[in-house]
Amino acid sequence: MPRTTLPISGGTATVEYDVTGTGPGLVLVHGTAASREQWGPLTEAVADRFTVVAPDLSGSGGTTDHGGPVTLADLADEVLAAADHAGLGSFHLVGHSLGAAVATHVAGTRPERVRSLALHAGWVRTDVRMAAEFRSWLEMLRVDAEHGTALFARAVPLLAFGPRYWERVDTPAHEEFVRMFAGMIGAGAARQTEADLTVDLRAVLGDITAPTLVLASSHDRVIGPEQQEALVAGIARARYAEIDAGHGAPGEDPAGFVAKLTAYLDERLAADREPVSAP
Repeated sequence: MPRTTLPISGGTATVEYDVTGTGPGLVLVHGTAASREQWGPLTEAVADRFTVVAPDLSGSGGTTDHGGPVTLADLADEVLAAADHAGLGSFHLVGHSLGAAVATHVAGTRPERVRSLALHAGWVRTDVRMAAEFRSWLEMLRVDAEHGTALFARAVPLLAFGPRYWERVDTPAHEEFVRMFAGMIGAGAARQTEADLTVDLRAVLGDITAPTLVLASSHDRVIGPEQQEALVAGIARARYAEIDAGHGAPGEDPAGFVAKLTAYLDERLAADREPVSAP
């Protein structure tokens, strides 16, 4: 897999990423405790018309670093380093959860690089309720690491999945999901959760120039609707859409999630191809 090394606060990071397909650049940024693998279905759907770059953030997958705290700016630099290494000058940008916060930071600090932006389950600023939830994640992750339990893996479906998941799953299938998810959670999940605690994007929203899709989940128990409203209000060219799922829509309804994003990306691709009218 391609890798690129860059300085970040506290040392350096070597970012591993996938690059797939051909066409205009599309960069995909995963959420907390996930990895670039979460983007497999979307990559498959659009790789015939986009060059898709999907990095692992510090704490996930094949990316390695100093092992200490990372900032939102560090993660944004990792995304840009992967795009640079893959030869993308400008690109469409999609993020989920923590990845949406990272993508918002990229779009607000490097607006000339971002052709369009799609944010699923993003937020503007970590408020008191969200901070309390993220601290509970950290406590569960600490106990899991010390005692070999799966508290975090058991809590995530309760927080992340909406009615569709619970209507179709039975107890054995749910237990199998918990077992599988527990095996996917890397040691860096706590570090990414610490980054979640620090999110405050109010200063950069007004600098985002890209057309933006704010995609909310109608059953999101992690990110409240007021956060989506703040993104729409703060980004000049933003529009709102919903998916009938929970925070973890990429896992709960992968087909619906991919359909929403594919439709938006194809719309932006068509807009890029429209001839510019003469003055």
